[in-house]
Amino acid sequence: MRMWRFLRLLVVLLSACVAQAQAAECPALLQGELQKLRSEERIDLCAAFAGKPLVVVNTASFCGFTPQFKGLEALYQRYKDQGLQVLGVPSDDFRQEADSNEETAKVCYVNYGVTFVMSETQSVTGHDAVPLFKELAAQSQTPRWNFSKYVIDAQGKVVASFPSSTTPDDPALLAAVERAIASQR
Repeated sequence: MRMWRFLRLLVVLLSACVAQAQAAECPALLQGELQKLRSEERIDLCAAFAGKPLVVVNTASFCGFTPQFKGLEALYQRYKDQGLQVLGVPSDDFRQEADSNEETAKVCYVNYGVTFVMSETQSVTGHDAVPLFKELAAQSQTPRWNFSKYVIDAQGKVVASFPSSTTPDDPALLAAVERAIASQR
């Protein structure tokens, strides 16, 4: 009986050690979770994106830049086979997001055919910002408007950030994405 207790305790301790090691390997930028848009599923940022190049964009359904969803989807389709991930994070910080996640999902999935990962609406600025955006701000800058873009390398470091006016097919953004893709090799 004592042997079984000892083995159970050993398993618990080993599990804790593995969890600590995994957290230590996960870049600060990717430590945390977000609720996935139109889903019961949560996005474990580390599990989903660690070791992969990533573009993070704060989005809004009723912004003049909302048509950039089409270009973001094209960017994702162009580079996804090379490992690129795109994460859209809707935010009402600039008062241009839909009132419900259902309406946000309709704009993203129906109107623009988005297939990359989208979270539910989050705060991306100030003290209420989710940890992901606090770390993005620490490594680069806080979003000044909707559709700010952050290119992150496979090690979880921001390699470039771009303002809303930078389109997803901008040569500078594409060059940053290609640098991020090269970082996983």
